[in-house]
Amino acid sequence: MATIAVLPGDGIGPEVTQEAVKVLRAVATRHQLSLDFQEAPIGGAAFEAAGTPLPDQTLDVCRRADAILFGAVGGPRWDSLPRKARPEQGILTLRKVFDLYANLRPAKLFPALTDASTLKREVIEGVDILVVRELTGGLYFGQPKTIERVPEGERAVDTLVYTTPEIERIAWIAFQAAQRRRKHLTSVDKANVLVSSELWRRVVTEVGKKFPEVRLDHMYVDNASMQLLRQPKFFDVIVAENTFGDILSDEAAMLTGSIGLLPSASLGKEVGLYEPIHGSAPDIAGQDKANPIAAILSAAMLLEYSLKAGTAAAAIEAAVSRVLDQGYRTPDIQQPGTRPVGTRRMGDLIAEAVLAA
Repeated sequence: MATIAVLPGDGIGPEVTQEAVKVLRAVATRHQLSLDFQEAPIGGAAFEAAGTPLPDQTLDVCRRADAILFGAVGGPRWDSLPRKARPEQGILTLRKVFDLYANLRPAKLFPALTDASTLKREVIEGVDILVVRELTGGLYFGQPKTIERVPEGERAVDTLVYTTPEIERIAWIAFQAAQRRRKHLTSVDKANVLVSSELWRRVVTEVGKKFPEVRLDHMYVDNASMQLLRQPKFFDVIVAENTFGDILSDEAAMLTGSIGLLPSASLGKEVGLYEPIHGSAPDIAGQDKANPIAAILSAAMLLEYSLKAGTAAAAIEAAVSRVLDQGYRTPDIQQPGTRPVGTRRMGDLIAEAVLAA
């Protein structure tokens, strides 16, 4: 039996995670999988209950699990807390504890949603991109990180740090992914300005010598952000440091029609963590408006990467595609002539499609 730690979190996190679990139960029935779900608090909800965004109980549940299914954390009600107590520290700490250094974010356009994007059909039709984001280094984790008083007022410091081993290991993941796909890797940096990017480019180039069949391009981040909109089909796999990868993958999400469609996998040496890339969206929480597809596709990635159940993962992806082909849409991807549904109904439809396959 495989144990899945379920961390719903805040805002729409519990709503979309519930639908992902519903679909996982359906695929377990259809494909004879034995799954055990263990729920635990994280983020703002955990702070309210236990005074910390990542209680020891939650960490223990994750340590005993084969994979972690994560919802979302954060919201305005906790913005005034000290930084160490804020909801986001829950997920950041998990990444550090489990050394989840490789974040895989696929952005693949479902044919039924070609007209849901703000870009022209001929620009986005057939888009299929994988962003590989380094997840445990860079500005988000570098020290020192301070705000201090100076004569002029205040001075804020963030530190961008990368080492050769950190860059090497994420480059290997990216090259291996490109090798399995269309054999094209674009490494994104800002080597004309940042010394950390200068090292990044040198190390990625060196790792690339081990993969002669993969074509390697280097691109500055400002140009990459422009080309994602201008000619997204140029890209196959993109590898980037933490901050650049965070921003570019959110941009890539909008090529598909909505950020509510994109899943992610965070991988390291032990347990993997799977989450939709959207935030907690407190403005629509509890209104049955959230799109659960990103969470459901994250569950499919969990099956593929952590449980090695590729057939079951493909069944979920096929079920999502069939439901979209039938015209069902949550508010974020609603178009004229389609069939509006809420969060729970979309989850029901996808679970039913899995069972009917």
